[in-house]
Amino acid sequence: LAWNHLNAPIDVKTTSIKIAYPSQKYALINATGYVVPQRQAAISSKAQGRLQWLGVLEGSKVKKNQIIARLEKSDVQAAYEQTIAQKDVATANLAQGLVDLKEARLNVERSVELLKKEFISVATHETNIARLEKAKATIEGLKATIKSAEANARASKVAVEQTIIRAPFDGVVLTKNANVGDNITPFSSANDSKGAVVTIADMKTLEVEVDVSESNISKIKLEQACEIMLDAIPNRRFSGKVSRMVPTVDRSKATVMLKVQFLERDEKILPDMSAKVIFLSQKIPKEEKSSILVTLSTAILT
Repeated sequence: LAWNHLNAPIDVKTTSIKIAYPSQKYALINATGYVVPQRQAAISSKAQGRLQWLGVLEGSKVKKNQIIARLEKSDVQAAYEQTIAQKDVATANLAQGLVDLKEARLNVERSVELLKKEFISVATHETNIARLEKAKATIEGLKATIKSAEANARASKVAVEQTIIRAPFDGVVLTKNANVGDNITPFSSANDSKGAVVTIADMKTLEVEVDVSESNISKIKLEQACEIMLDAIPNRRFSGKVSRMVPTVDRSKATVMLKVQFLERDEKILPDMSAKVIFLSQKIPKEEKSSILVTLSTAILT
């Protein structure tokens, strides 16, 4: 109620005011879905062992090749050191073999001169030649032993490296699947063991997955302009576009899955947020992107 100058009550009419978007006139169809990262990975290791150190938590930002976790490596480190020692032994044996080869070659050269003067028998000369050939064969065997030792050393070094778990790309840790002390056993579902240590996602690749009825799919094309609304951020509409169409139809729902890419980024956007996508007939002019206040025309007096 309001009061006039005579202190008599008078009726006051009220009306509602709402927020509207000019882009609504370009809307073709609506669809609902969820925000998902295009690039996501459950990080594990080829090595098997006990988790010794974990350097990230949920929400931690990681860079490509950053060390995330380490497994116990005393056994594989010892094996690596053993292969290095075997390589050193093979190298020393090769050095000794080269000395023996040089001596055998000199013996043959002296044997040739002595045979010419008939100071030694032919049999002795042939024995010296046989020793030279044996020394040559020994050298080839030692070289092969060194190559084998080097290969074993490289394999052992890789095994040591596999106890270090690194981030494959820049991203954010979504879930922590293991704790220090847990047994990490990749490719296995053994009791009391974990496969992935953490799950990370590249937040720069967030997109919206929506299901569209196959009867409406003809209205949609690649690169088509869209508006994305998130329940978690109700007062903002994000620009987007159709990036991909999954080339299969869900028989049970008679729908086709579409991937809608964000053209605007916001740190508040998180995976698995519910989203509504409005597919537009054209791109929204810049001057019509902002919201406006609307009310009934009959409520406005001049």
